[in-house]
Amino acid sequence: RTHDFAHRARGELASQGFDLNGSWVPWYTLHKLLAGLRDVHLLCGNGKALAVARGLGDWAEETTRNLTDEQWQKMLACEHGGMNEVLADLGAITGEAKYPALAEKFYHRAVLDPLAEGRDELEGKHANTQFPKIIGCERIHQLTGAEPFATIPPFFWETVTHSHSYATGGNSDDEHFGAPGKLSGRLGANTCETCNTYNMLKLTGMLFQRGARANLADYQERALWNHILASQNPDDGMVLYYLTLKPGGQKTFMTPFDSFTCCSGTGMENHARYGVSLYYHDADALYVNQFIASEVNWKEKGLRLRLDTELPKSGAVRLTVGAEKPVTAALRIRHPYWAAGSVAFLVNGEGAAVSDAPGYAEISREWRDGDTVTFDLPLAMRLEAMPDNPKRVAAFYGPVLLAGDLGTAEEARELPVFVTDGRPVTDWLKPVAGAPLAFRTVGAGRPGEVTFTPFHSFHGRRHLVYLDLYTEAEWQAEESRRRAEEARLRELEARTVDLLKIGEMQPERDHNLTGERTGVGDWQGRKWRHATDGGWFAFDLKVLPETKMELVVTYWGSETGARTFDLLVDGEKMATQTLNMDRPGEFFDVAYPLPMEFTRGKDKVNVKFQGHPGNFAGGAFGVRMMRP
Repeated sequence: RTHDFAHRARGELASQGFDLNGSWVPWYTLHKLLAGLRDVHLLCGNGKALAVARGLGDWAEETTRNLTDEQWQKMLACEHGGMNEVLADLGAITGEAKYPALAEKFYHRAVLDPLAEGRDELEGKHANTQFPKIIGCERIHQLTGAEPFATIPPFFWETVTHSHSYATGGNSDDEHFGAPGKLSGRLGANTCETCNTYNMLKLTGMLFQRGARANLADYQERALWNHILASQNPDDGMVLYYLTLKPGGQKTFMTPFDSFTCCSGTGMENHARYGVSLYYHDADALYVNQFIASEVNWKEKGLRLRLDTELPKSGAVRLTVGAEKPVTAALRIRHPYWAAGSVAFLVNGEGAAVSDAPGYAEISREWRDGDTVTFDLPLAMRLEAMPDNPKRVAAFYGPVLLAGDLGTAEEARELPVFVTDGRPVTDWLKPVAGAPLAFRTVGAGRPGEVTFTPFHSFHGRRHLVYLDLYTEAEWQAEESRRRAEEARLRELEARTVDLLKIGEMQPERDHNLTGERTGVGDWQGRKWRHATDGGWFAFDLKVLPETKMELVVTYWGSETGARTFDLLVDGEKMATQTLNMDRPGEFFDVAYPLPMEFTRGKDKVNVKFQGHPGNFAGGAFGVRMMRP
């Protein structure tokens, strides 16, 4: 849509976060084109690809040449992918200064300034919109060393890994960041967008090139084993958009012909990453970062290395050297954080002199063809708690995340809890004899025991990744609370005349749902519907013609932003509602009594949620028509 870019060149700009003047993510799309052309040139030596890339870069520079800084920032509210990265690359390839100068203009202050100042203001932001911006900052830093491009990427990485990431190494719920360190209540159907982890791995590799740190390699291991490997169906190769951590959830893989998302594209790249970031080197040392069976050829040193292991079935690792002539170099072998105890290194079967670098064991010597290094990484069970809930934990065996098997969707097994009374995990989660990497609870599961296996192996079955732990007394109190809630719901059902299951296709069709600028999502295990930017949605509900009625709507108590809307019944305004942190962290109901004249002589009414100009309507998590 070239006319849209003409508007942009004149500074006529509008965005709702993804579009730009009504075009869907045009800069994001251009980034993908430029990245592909760059790779075809660099990997295949294709000169035509570089010529086209230069033409696109020139066009981007010309189109934006007359924009003011204020207009730039308005434009950058649109998702713009990694334009800064590919323009910096184009400058590095061609030597032309105009491209990196343009790259630096793709600096979105609303996001990047807080990071440059050491502030985490990611809450509420669309996660994967931000990652390419940070990767681009790191690429500019690689080429120039300039601030704030040097400061932003490591702070962002630390922030995401420590305050916004799940046990898988993934992040986001419904594609957005939440409050820092608040993850326990963010286990919906759409956790861990796979593109996010793709980009985090890319950023992690770039940061390791800046400075070798074992915690960067630790993250790569976590994400590879527990998100990337978990994101592919071994039966047909299909990949995931979201890696759901919802209790009782099930992986939903894309299909060959009926689904294509951003995570389809990155998903094609992801499964080549098992051979990426395994090894790094500097002038004198080879870093062994990942314990995956592999071979590496350090051509500059004339040294080859073969790594054999069956991790995670066994912690035994064997390195075998290949060399045409003796080579003096250091091997720096990562000491993983999960290794349960000390690690003894043998060179050619004899104890080796090992010096410690932070997170690494270093063996420096003259290596000859056929030399071996052997060691055993102690594997053990451990628990990792949610940052905001020590009673909600994930179970690991070595580097591998475990998940409980809850059967197929048809079996509809009740979600279990675990009464452990604070005992060590090895007391109540034990290996299953004759079944490698299988563990079963003993005397802890309620209502029954559960078998756990590596999360990456699950497909076609419901899973439980995060476990809720109780003492016996806590569980008795929780059981009482659940019984009371069940009684409340039974009473609610008895008074209900009609119920709309929000966000479910057939129930919404049955209730003749219509709307403009409306959408659905999932939060805390419940579906919602809202309308954006003054939009609306409406539906029919049954009523009793000679009985007083009340409309009961369920809302989320932590809603913020512009959320003022009217509720209308058959076109007549009944109420105006504003949502703004009404009941933080919990759902709540609002009952709207209907005047008798709204329902007299009718068996159904049309209910409409109408957003005020520039406001959301909703989100509504449930709607009932009830007797008072």
